[in-house]
Amino acid sequence: MSFYTFARAVVRVIAHIRYRLRFEGLENVPEGRGFLLCSNHISMFDPILVAIRIKPRCYFMAKEELFRFRPFGALIRALGAFPVSRGKGDTAAIDRAVSLVKDGKALVIFPEGHRSKDGKLLKLKSGAVVIASQTGGDILPCIIRKGERKGLRRPLTVRYGKVIPCAELGITAAHVPSEIRAGNRILTERMTALLEETHV
Repeated sequence: MSFYTFARAVVRVIAHIRYRLRFEGLENVPEGRGFLLCSNHISMFDPILVAIRIKPRCYFMAKEELFRFRPFGALIRALGAFPVSRGKGDTAAIDRAVSLVKDGKALVIFPEGHRSKDGKLLKLKSGAVVIASQTGGDILPCIIRKGERKGLRRPLTVRYGKVIPCAELGITAAHVPSEIRAGNRILTERMTALLEETHV
């Protein structure tokens, strides 16, 4: 058993202790090919929540600040995270992300870039759409939604939506900015609709 498999089993138990969890749309999760899982971001626990019930091993783009404390950085690296310098045009992180998807891996991205304090979807950054267009990888939209605490555990739903085929984003090899913005609007619309349809 790999460390990732062991750790996922452990945190799955912890997650079920902390929340009354419900997972929807697991049948939409691709298998056997690289893809990007794009989720909203409402807590530090989100990377665990989106990964614990899906079969493909997940890799994560994480802000570089999380790696500054070396023991913690070593731990999350072992779990598939790699650092990205936000707002600095981190080409090394983008190259790593592109390589993972091309190699058939599942790459988790939180395109809002920051946690939403009120649960509403923030404006999405375009990195996920750019990576999808560079790899041909499809996008799996995902939504995490919490309910009001009832008793010891809080209800929480993780919902995986229908895959967005890369071709549907409409981005050509030239990566015209207007095309990237249009592709990002498609992702925004799908995640917004998914959020509105998700109940706890």
